[in-house]
Amino acid sequence: MDSLLTRSPGTYNRLENGQLAHPGTHLLTAVARTLCLDEREWVFLWQVTRKENPPHPLHGASGMSIAGVWQHVIDQLSGVMAYVSDAEFNVTACNDEFRRLFPGGQAPANVMRWLLLDTQARTDIFIDWETRWAPAMMPHLKQGVDLRPGNGGLARLERDVLDDPVAGPLYRGCAAAPAPFYDGSELPLCHPVHGPGWITTCLAEPTTAPGAIVNFSTYTPGASSTQA
Repeated sequence: MDSLLTRSPGTYNRLENGQLAHPGTHLLTAVARTLCLDEREWVFLWQVTRKENPPHPLHGASGMSIAGVWQHVIDQLSGVMAYVSDAEFNVTACNDEFRRLFPGGQAPANVMRWLLLDTQARTDIFIDWETRWAPAMMPHLKQGVDLRPGNGGLARLERDVLDDPVAGPLYRGCAAAPAPFYDGSELPLCHPVHGPGWITTCLAEPTTAPGAIVNFSTYTPGASSTQA
């Protein structure tokens, strides 16, 4: 293993025995690639050796392969808008209540692209888009780009946002902030079917697809509960 890792003799033995107090990112990456670890094993390696999660995925395709069973699970849900998106924010599964959020009942191929660049979304559906929605969503895009610097889909999406005369200045101003999200986050919108109200959202991440998102949102008509 030391030869494969191009490290001095005894390095891997010390790693295995817990004698390296804070093994570096380069060493852990070399170990993971040499042993052909998957994403779950990569996370476990970091948790065991450094007591923290890794700063980036091991594989470029991480978060891009979503198990087909998610569509079956999402289809069983009622009373909640639910969808699954991969690490590029492409919608891979969604239920009918989520589709009703969009004019014509057709969910977009990429939820982040639609939310940040679609004119109708910005003016007719998402209330206070510039002050509420854009600052809440743009850091998620920036975080995805930073975690996956070689991902062409995310790079194109960020470039299109930066080139947009409306979204670009906002992105430059707020995207670098920490993602301001917590379970139970509320944002106002005008639902195409039900009218003005707000959605309350919780997010999760599939264990086998780090970087993907499972989004559960409920719609409530009228003024926000926080305002009430």
